Amino acid sequence: MISREITITNSIGLHARPATFFIQKANLYRSSIWVEKEDRRVNAKSLLGVLSLGIAKGMTVTLIADGQDEEDALGGLMELIQTGFVE
Repeated sequence: MISREITITNSIGLHARPATFFIQKANLYRSSIWVEKEDRRVNAKSLLGVLSLGIAKGMTVTLIADGQDEEDALGGLMELIQTGFVE
């Protein structure tokens, strides 16, 4: 199991369209992946779960992955966030 913190920098945070891109990317990996904000942890492959965190621009979240492709999973998700959710 590995984890990394990242700050959301795109203008609207992790809402609607960016969240959809995030979920689609997370579902490409076999590992279990979670997003943690403060004391809440949700499945990164669940749109409702991710949206329920209310992640806005400037917030820092922790990405957690556990499984055979955990390094690739976190690397891919962090790259997606760092590029402003541009596919």
